[in-house]
Amino acid sequence: MIWVLIAFVVFILINVPIAFAIGAAGLVYFLLDPNLPTELAIQRFASGTQSFPLLAVPFFVLAGNLLNETGITKRLIDFADALIGHIVGGLAHVSILLSAMMGGISGSANADAAMQSRILAPQMIAKGYSGGFSVSVIALSALITATIPPSIGLILFGFVGEVSIGQLFMAGIIPGILMTLTLLITSTIIAKKRKYVPSRVKRASFKEVVVTFRRSFWGLLFPVILIVGIRFGVFTASEAGAFAVVYAFVVGAFIYKELNWAKLNKVLKNTVEDNAVIMLIIAAAAILGHVITSARLPQEATQGMLSLTENPILIMVIILTFLLVAGMFMESTVNTLLLTPILLPIVVSIGMDPVHFGIVMMTIVTMGGMTPPIGVTMYTACSLANVPVIDYMKESVPFILSIIVFIILLVVFPQITLFLPELLMR
Repeated sequence: MIWVLIAFVVFILINVPIAFAIGAAGLVYFLLDPNLPTELAIQRFASGTQSFPLLAVPFFVLAGNLLNETGITKRLIDFADALIGHIVGGLAHVSILLSAMMGGISGSANADAAMQSRILAPQMIAKGYSGGFSVSVIALSALITATIPPSIGLILFGFVGEVSIGQLFMAGIIPGILMTLTLLITSTIIAKKRKYVPSRVKRASFKEVVVTFRRSFWGLLFPVILIVGIRFGVFTASEAGAFAVVYAFVVGAFIYKELNWAKLNKVLKNTVEDNAVIMLIIAAAAILGHVITSARLPQEATQGMLSLTENPILIMVIILTFLLVAGMFMESTVNTLLLTPILLPIVVSIGMDPVHFGIVMMTIVTMGGMTPPIGVTMYTACSLANVPVIDYMKESVPFILSIIVFIILLVVFPQITLFLPELLMR
């Protein structure tokens, strides 16, 4: 197994694309073991994506791309601005609230950060906000999409760990709301110290709030239908993805009437590219997943961890620290596929609920995309907003610290995540 790890590190260091690095490292195990036919690796690669729960991924990616091209983003920005645009640092708050609303639509932190970097970052900088602060707000608020359904990361965690995706969706709602409040408080403190101006001179009238709500109603309704449908058994999480595509198409083509053939062609092209990347990683990870199982790595990791200490708190500290470091170097999708089968048995053995761990894990590994040295979301937001990464690194510290405090609270008080699943689905 050590040679597999060495091969993987070498491939990463020489900039081999992550999917090929994973697959090739897994193949090393088969080449070194004469008792394992290499054909088995190819079979695992081919069968890695042959799972009904995984149907949710391409469906939700397509639905998210459809909704993003139907004018719903502009409507949600107007609604968020009407609600809190009058507060000091209003545009920062609009960005955070928009992430909470978009979390129930796109399901992707990187997609959310990219969209806001194009639309809101120039407006924030023009209003006198520092570039580092603007990008920090946009990138770190995109973390909300890791918990609010339909999170692609939660779908993958549920698939790999054989955990109920419906329960994971329910468990992410309260943490998503609390994370939104945490970031709003942090940005408010900073904005008041720096005297950043609101995005609007005075509070929006009740009539204006109602009007913007009506215009964004169909976008806001989507996550509600999703949760209610899963809760009452109208559809499974995978079937919900198919419903989401139909819903997004109907809203875009017949209600908002902004989905034309040119936009539909762009949506399909982007969806094919996005899904190709995700599915290639999943297929390659299936090879390494078989290696992990064959080498009994989960069992050995559990025994090794328990031999160091039997203190559940200390074990959790070690695991969460490891996840934070891993998130800094590898994309969250990769971490979810590779680490879930290793770490989940350990946390279950010390009495942690797998649904609770799923929310905590996805929050941490997704945050890794917002931190150096290899934060994909960080680089995406900085490049699109034309802000130096060093400025982002300085300004993001208060937000990262507030998220770490929030994660500690999630770990210490598991009922924050388990309240809704236990109330509605158990």
